[in-house]
Amino acid sequence: MPKGSLENHLFGRDSDVQPLPWDIRLNILVGAARGLEFLHSSEKQVIYKDFKMSNILLDESYNAKMSDFGLDKLGSSGSETHVSMKVIETYGYTAPEYIATGHLTMKSDVYGFGVVLVEMLTGLCVLDTNLSSAKHNLVDWVKPYLPQKRKLINIMDSRLEGKYPSKAAFQIAQVALKCLGREPKTRPSMTAIVEMLERIAASNEKPMDPVHH
Repeated sequence: MPKGSLENHLFGRDSDVQPLPWDIRLNILVGAARGLEFLHSSEKQVIYKDFKMSNILLDESYNAKMSDFGLDKLGSSGSETHVSMKVIETYGYTAPEYIATGHLTMKSDVYGFGVVLVEMLTGLCVLDTNLSSAKHNLVDWVKPYLPQKRKLINIMDSRLEGKYPSKAAFQIAQVALKCLGREPKTRPSMTAIVEMLERIAASNEKPMDPVHH
């Protein structure tokens, strides 16, 4: 893909990689969510298995394309609700129940999507030992900030330079909180997530004045 991976654009150290503006981030999230929804709602439901930044590729217009599918299919009979397998985890993106039981479900993908949401908000990698110890595990660090709009500003990506709609950012944070629920049954479906993100994108306030600390 012409623009390479989302991981490189968000975390890349190349001098020619420019920070992703808010509108492009939001467009990528909507596209990635639609991709997961397509897999989950297909006739033979497909679990992506390894949803993460490096597997989201971008075309010349920064539209998201999915790569490196795990392609674990649930039974078409409807009697199977999970796929049992040896846990081969991508640290940080892996749902807690998958680590504990080895049972992979569509809600495991939803957890991984929640991780990508907080990476897009913060501009930080899910696991980064170069940061202070409090920030080594991104999900643990950001969770207390997500429920309150006035606290969210403290974790937003500084490379956005405050140029994002605070209402939309807070709404994304609420979607992330739902996705990162410890109990799989409390997490929304990808269809519900697509609807929420499309609604946020449609009401994305413009023009955007910098949000000041």
